[in-house]
Amino acid sequence: MNITADAMAAQVGGRTASTIADEITALIEVGVLPQGERLPTIRSVATSLGVSVGTVAEAWSALRSRGLVETRRRGGTTVVGATTGARPFAGWSNVDFLLSSPDVSLQPPLEAAFAHAVRQPGVNAWGREHMIRELRDVAIARWPFPAEAWTSAGGGTEGLWLATKAVIEPGRPIAVEEPAAPGYLATLAELGVRAIGVPVDDDGPSPDALRAALAEGAAAFVHQPGGPYSTRHVLGEGRAEELAGLVEDSDAVVLEDDSLGPLSPVLVRTVGDRLPSRTIRVLSFCRAYGLDLRTSVVGGAQRLVERAIAARSAGVASNSRILQHALAALVRDPDAERVVDAARARYSARTELAVRVFAEAGLAVHAGPGSHVIWVEVIDEGAAALALAGRGVIVDVGRTSFVTRQETGLLRLSTAQLPEDPALVAELASLVSRASHGDLRVAFD
Repeated sequence: MNITADAMAAQVGGRTASTIADEITALIEVGVLPQGERLPTIRSVATSLGVSVGTVAEAWSALRSRGLVETRRRGGTTVVGATTGARPFAGWSNVDFLLSSPDVSLQPPLEAAFAHAVRQPGVNAWGREHMIRELRDVAIARWPFPAEAWTSAGGGTEGLWLATKAVIEPGRPIAVEEPAAPGYLATLAELGVRAIGVPVDDDGPSPDALRAALAEGAAAFVHQPGGPYSTRHVLGEGRAEELAGLVEDSDAVVLEDDSLGPLSPVLVRTVGDRLPSRTIRVLSFCRAYGLDLRTSVVGGAQRLVERAIAARSAGVASNSRILQHALAALVRDPDAERVVDAARARYSARTELAVRVFAEAGLAVHAGPGSHVIWVEVIDEGAAALALAGRGVIVDVGRTSFVTRQETGLLRLSTAQLPEDPALVAELASLVSRASHGDLRVAFD
């Protein structure tokens, strides 16, 4: 059955000829539109996308020039395959499984946002604005609790680092949800802070484990309510209430890390609605809109936000107004929103594909409902990771994300750049399975 115009529109976020052509090219390359597929008429696609017939005609022309489709007088336009126009698979060494970096081909174009940003009043005015009004308005509309103060930071990683600096207290440990975000435990170690692991179940961090950590003197509780790196959970409403009650009975504060931001496929809850004066939250946009926007949002309790501002070059640093205006424009742009919506679905599909294919290969594989990674059980995580590295598959091991000792070895693989070809994913699963059982020889040449 050939794809309908409405079905195509649901997978195409762009509204210019070039972006429409690029996104349909991607659909052809990954096999969503296979060879022989008949495309809807130009007029029907234009209607479904809400663009002019000329725009779609130009996109179709670009597809023909790439050798991806052909148009016959009576047969319409059909896909001739991706052999001449597609990018061939470049090998596993070109796929980032380690750092969870996004697929930049799924991000919206930036030209219009920057053209808008440089024309705004106040650009290049002397002085600093930790957050412009337009970005604050965007943040308020998406914040799950009333924030007392706001600032921007240079990307989600810096935002998390600044927020961490804001919540630590000399000599006191921090309770951290497990698995922690990639690299976060190493950051705490560099800051000289002891981490206390808080395991999770299907509803979120364990109340008993958090209670024990608070009794041990934890100054803060750091968690990721959307579960972007989780083995099994997203934070449930009831669990959020329970955790908030535990923190409320202590002198600790809460740091919430929303690292997927607009790409999260699940409702990202908070404990801040009950503890607004003791919660600081970081919202990242880098994966959705691009790393070089270098702008994340930090909001919450005034005293914590002020400490975060002070931690950034003693308070004298601030994000470029141009970057802030560009981000605010992108978040408000309906075309960019459609691109992000399509990307969210693609990322979720990649994780689901990995879980299914790895399970079919006989591997014990885990991922939470909002996760952009999979966790694979192995006998010896160090040996398995080393063997995979010899084949160009660079993965992380469980001990970098868990404080508490795990019953089995674990490998973490990001699915954000995973090829959408089931055969390639099956090949990857086979490599991991062989590495897990010690059957994958380490190659040094």
